[in-house]
Amino acid sequence: MKNSFLVLLLTFLVLASASAQAWTGQVVAVTDGDTIKVLQDGRETKIRLYGVDTPEKKQAFGPRARDFIASMVAGKVVDVEPVDQDRYGRTVGLVTVAGQSLNEELVKNGFAWVYRQYCRRGECSAWIKEESQARAARIGLWADPAPVPPWDWRRTKK
Repeated sequence: MKNSFLVLLLTFLVLASASAQAWTGQVVAVTDGDTIKVLQDGRETKIRLYGVDTPEKKQAFGPRARDFIASMVAGKVVDVEPVDQDRYGRTVGLVTVAGQSLNEELVKNGFAWVYRQYCRRGECSAWIKEESQARAARIGLWADPAPVPPWDWRRTKK
């Protein structure tokens, strides 16, 4: 009985750690500026980009953020590094395409805020600097004199 429990526990731990490892798949849809669908082994997974928040679809720059992401990844093979799972069941992760971080590119090109409330990894401090540079250069959404963060915009729409 004791040995069976140990085998079961070890199997669970191996499977749990494997599920958090990076994997590769093809982007089959771009839902919005910070959410994509990736097909891996015949299974579609919704990926919410970690540490960033883009304008919503009906918000200023929302469609442009979505188009920017689509131009980078639509139909392409990407690497996904899961970080967490959100309350909607989506995988929250870092996505890389051709060696470029999708999360970072959104920030650098002025299509996303660093989501400081949730961004806790080492990359986040570099992204905050890149956000400041995009803001200073008035790139993307920073061309707007008073851009509304998506979390504030969502709160007004409830």
